[in-house]
Amino acid sequence: MTTSTKTSDLGVFPPRPNAIKELFGAPKVVIGVVHLPPLPGSPHYEGTPLDEICAFAVEEARAYLEGGCHGLIVENHWDIPFLKPGEHGYETSAAMAVVTDRVRHALLEGTGGRLGVSVLSNAAECSIASAWSGGGGFVRVNQWANAYVANEGIIEGQSAHASRYRSRIGAGPVKVFADVHVKHGSHAIVADRTLAEQTEDAEFFGADVLIATGSRTGDAASLEEVEGISAHTTLPVVIGSGITAGNIGGLLPACDGVIVASSVKDNGRWWGRVDRAKVRELTAAAAKAGVVLP
Repeated sequence: MTTSTKTSDLGVFPPRPNAIKELFGAPKVVIGVVHLPPLPGSPHYEGTPLDEICAFAVEEARAYLEGGCHGLIVENHWDIPFLKPGEHGYETSAAMAVVTDRVRHALLEGTGGRLGVSVLSNAAECSIASAWSGGGGFVRVNQWANAYVANEGIIEGQSAHASRYRSRIGAGPVKVFADVHVKHGSHAIVADRTLAEQTEDAEFFGADVLIATGSRTGDAASLEEVEGISAHTTLPVVIGSGITAGNIGGLLPACDGVIVASSVKDNGRWWGRVDRAKVRELTAAAAKAGVVLP
């Protein structure tokens, strides 16, 4: 039996505060994803006023929160096909910041710690700018360290540039939720690095929360993957895909929370509308597994 050495044991840096507890005030959380309609500048945008996009976002967010979720991530999933980091226009960051601010003021009493931003694909700096301007508390970054091959091409880790950018604009309070073994990608580039090494890389480069996923949107992460990540980090670990009312009870004991979307949509796919009854069914299953709902 081998004994793992966690990053903080090496004396590189002291353990960080638990970002899940800090942001949400709870040890285990359920976070819903608001998949926005096409935003200005994207191929499918047809001139929808931003007020209408904001109203959509608030309605979807309300369904998650009233269904028992602890927090939210605002994501530009309809801006397909996605640009690579550094290619997004000012209009994307501006729109994401406005939507984030509207959701925060409408539903979170102006306090955005429980509200995150994810600009696809892997646009860490754009996400940080949007979250900081819109009052959000965290961002999701799919590839924080190392690199992989995706639909968009070779996607490189964003930690070096994004952490400097966050410091430069004074956005230090914005936490980073970083994927390990990110979905929608081939990991041949880093195939010689173990899951343990890639986990430690993400922590070493300053992530605050680590995310375990399946191979694509809607696919569940395996229990082995979750436990493998958790065993090699001092950071909280959440599951970022494939969570359902049927499997959440078996996975929650191994992690600090889940990010949900597809399984609680009316059509079971990411592009559907949030179904309150499905959200309540999922959060009820979470509560049976010991999660304290807000």
